[in-house]
Amino acid sequence: MATKPMTKTQLVAALAEEMDTEKKTAGAALDAITDIITREVASGGAVTLPGVGKIYCRERPERMVRNPATGEQIKKDADKVVKVTIAKALKDSVNG
Repeated sequence: MATKPMTKTQLVAALAEEMDTEKKTAGAALDAITDIITREVASGGAVTLPGVGKIYCRERPERMVRNPATGEQIKKDADKVVKVTIAKALKDSVNG
């Protein structure tokens, strides 16, 4: 069934092993990639990770939502959400 997701420590260890380098170097590389993606998406851009997918920001318009506790209709302001489109290669590798 479902297993626990890989932690950052486990990811850094796997990345260090794959790169044949120290964990400190792999951790710095992972942090740098995360910072670059965050900065680019926050400024309205998009980042494509080949074989993984595309990370981008999408604006949602102002809309009416319902408070589930009271049933009251509330106007929710426009906002931005981060979206990820998964690459076909990753989908195919998972499905078969």
